[in-house]
Amino acid sequence: MRVCCRDLGTTGYQQCWELQRSLFEALLARKTDAAGAAAHKTDAPDNSDAVGTVLLTEHDPVYTLGKSGHAENLLVDHARLEQLGARFFHIDRGGDITFHGPGQLVCYPILDLERLGIGLRDYIDALEECVIRTAGHYGIRTGRIAGASGVWIGGEATQERTTPRKLCAVGVRSSRFVTMHGFALNVTTDLGWFARINPCGFTDRGVTSIAAETGRAIAMQEVKELIVKHLSEILNVEIYK
Repeated sequence: MRVCCRDLGTTGYQQCWELQRSLFEALLARKTDAAGAAAHKTDAPDNSDAVGTVLLTEHDPVYTLGKSGHAENLLVDHARLEQLGARFFHIDRGGDITFHGPGQLVCYPILDLERLGIGLRDYIDALEECVIRTAGHYGIRTGRIAGASGVWIGGEATQERTTPRKLCAVGVRSSRFVTMHGFALNVTTDLGWFARINPCGFTDRGVTSIAAETGRAIAMQEVKELIVKHLSEILNVEIYK
């Protein structure tokens, strides 16, 4: 199985959301066409080994709230966001509120999980494992916390007596086993942006980055290459550009 990787550089959230949606809808349509062809015992229109696309990007500053999130977790009003040069979107992924901005690697896999042979829970585990392995490359010990998506340091995640702090947020939407949205890994992100929200709805946990944990600047391109490598290994696909 093969997956196309597109590195978009820095994008506005709206622009990237529209691209995601177009890829998502095209993949859904391809599944519908293939199912219809199979039902009528004709040749399926898509017999390739392509199972989707992975988008990599950094966003201009933006706060996004998931479909079941709580608006009160945004701690400033929209006028203040404008002053800060940030935008706000209420979107259709799972999870609560988070921030995207410079220094954060956002990965949007638009994939057909049915063709990959995995369910949604295993897919989310795969995204988290990809980040856990990437953090491990920099000597950062991370893990999961029951009932809280994403990748964490401290507390239950790593059995340390410290307040849990989130390194990576995960939020996914799926329809007929086709995915969109994904994860946001703080590489060199200005963590001050998170002071304006209750990140992912939590008031008793912190946020961190690879740079904050290692004390050094990390090249975004290097992190992108690690993410692609680990995602390819975990999902057992060839990811090509």
